[in-house]
Amino acid sequence: MAVAQTASTTVPNDLEAHWMPFTANRAFKSRPRLVARAKDMHYYTPEGRPILDGAAALWCTNAGHNREPIVAAIQKQAAEMDFAPSFQFSHPRAFEVASRIAALAPGDLDHVFFCNSGSEACDTALKIALAYHNVRGEGTRTRLIGRERGYHGVGFGGISVGGIVNNRKFFGSLLTGVDHLPHTYNREQQAFTKGEPEWGAHLADDLERIVALHDASTIAAVIVEPMAGSTGVLPAPKGYLQRLRAICDKYGILLILDEVITGFGRLGHAFAAERYGIVPDLITFAKGVTSGAVPMGGVIVRKGIHDAFMKGPEHMVELFHGYTYSAHPLACVAALAALDLYRDENLFARAKKLEPLWADAVMSLKGLPRVLDIRTVGLTAGIDLASRPDAYGKRGYEAMERGFHDEGIMFRVVGDTLALTPPLIVSEAQIGEIFEKVTRIIKAVN
Repeated sequence: MAVAQTASTTVPNDLEAHWMPFTANRAFKSRPRLVARAKDMHYYTPEGRPILDGAAALWCTNAGHNREPIVAAIQKQAAEMDFAPSFQFSHPRAFEVASRIAALAPGDLDHVFFCNSGSEACDTALKIALAYHNVRGEGTRTRLIGRERGYHGVGFGGISVGGIVNNRKFFGSLLTGVDHLPHTYNREQQAFTKGEPEWGAHLADDLERIVALHDASTIAAVIVEPMAGSTGVLPAPKGYLQRLRAICDKYGILLILDEVITGFGRLGHAFAAERYGIVPDLITFAKGVTSGAVPMGGVIVRKGIHDAFMKGPEHMVELFHGYTYSAHPLACVAALAALDLYRDENLFARAKKLEPLWADAVMSLKGLPRVLDIRTVGLTAGIDLASRPDAYGKRGYEAMERGFHDEGIMFRVVGDTLALTPPLIVSEAQIGEIFEKVTRIIKAVN
């Protein structure tokens, strides 16, 4: 008698129909890297082989995989109410989770606008910034400033202010009126740095040049990541964000911190803004807010910005923006359960405590063949491998393949940079295991 396969062990017999995002589709489909189940620090292949998650999936499963409180909350909510309209109606959990998130944010960032992803969060923040200046009678402030090597999602706003070449070059002229700060990485000055580099705060001063070129009266907002993750882990230099905040204040420019990756404990605090002692005007978030269990994103906004919209007739819409699935009931309860786990298990403080041990473990790779640089801040690490002269990115790709198929570990690759960002529940022993595996991988990829 044939035994029926369960959902967790079924292997698809046709991989063609799915056009995978940010993936070398042909290479993947010739040798798939499929996972079918997950728990705590591990994925499991359809055959049951464990894969140590060294990347929190996509920087998002901060509380680990399939945590019982999150699973139970989603199941209970699905049985009670599947969906509530987000325009002109809502549900209690949306207000509860907004209050919880606002309470974690610094200063007077006390209102939350929900969406469903980091990309939507960044586009939402940019639109709020533009609309804010408009409702205040400064409609000439339309220019947006991003940064080279920045990643702010894949909406047209996000790729316009973003600074990753391949994310931009195929899609036309994008938004007009956008300029970019220089990126903050200089290998000669910063190589093998633990935490924030000493060199580089002065790069924020380039905003003065941009203001002089365009005039402050035309500039709406600056958006940067506290730690540029998708480009290969570039921590902010010491004093850089503080200087950027001061220049924005000087000229009445809004400062948006994109904390889609750094939010919810990745750098040892609820938000990286707290680590750097600044109060931005808007914070974007996603990923860790639900520990990746259900898509959710949002923007936390300072009180003065929110209140500027609360004018005119009370029955009129104040901001003409939103998404069908904003504050989806399943996402809200997943977020509440994740926030409870972060609090009850003290995971943000745990990440801060583990940071020195993590940094030492990462730096143990210094001196391995082809390792050009290592950067680490919070529970993140970027490891630059030398590129092959005729095949940029091939060594990184082979490292990822070898990691999955031979060593049972998952991490991110950006060209020939390995990015490691484990769930915050990682143990000291698992940190050792991660870098034992990575050491073998680096030695093996010639």
